[in-house]
Amino acid sequence: MKSISVFCGANFNGDPVLLKAIEDLADVFVQKDISLVFGGGRVGIMGLIADAMLVRGGRAIGVIPQFLMDKEVGHTGLTELIITENMHQRKQKMADISDGIITLPGGFGTMEEFFEVLTWLQLGLHNNPIGLLNVGGFYDPLLLQMDRMVDQKFLKPINRELVLSHDNPGSLVALMEKYNSTPDDVWFRDRNLT
Repeated sequence: MKSISVFCGANFNGDPVLLKAIEDLADVFVQKDISLVFGGGRVGIMGLIADAMLVRGGRAIGVIPQFLMDKEVGHTGLTELIITENMHQRKQKMADISDGIITLPGGFGTMEEFFEVLTWLQLGLHNNPIGLLNVGGFYDPLLLQMDRMVDQKFLKPINRELVLSHDNPGSLVALMEKYNSTPDDVWFRDRNLT
């Protein structure tokens, strides 16, 4: 993988375990010569992961909509900063220039980004691995909810397997490097869409 998008929050809760995970993820990216693609902000976890990459000599590519640049939250010291017209174009551009996606802890925006690209993977619109960096068990309830979706027959097991998860950045990237996703073609055939 040459580049990985990282979805993360514009806030940081001060957790030293999360800060170490951010720094460890930057170490892994730099060691493996992987470029960071992220939301382009200078605040919160976004700013922390970008700065961690840059201080290590790594590449940090930001993708930010114009309205957020206008609010002066854009990170101006990046390897590259791409400005889009809106949030949807931001996500699309991030997906287009990445070979995988990692989601760090965050809020509504982070979850929305994660679920949109996960849905795109389920529908076969891309074939890039998607991972949750489950720092301190942050995503345990979400993973349990996904298992409940399978149990209740709202989610097929093959689609549940599209989500990779680990609490260690190096281990998560290793899982992503080995991953080969298979879209659920049965979903399309059952609905006469193929």
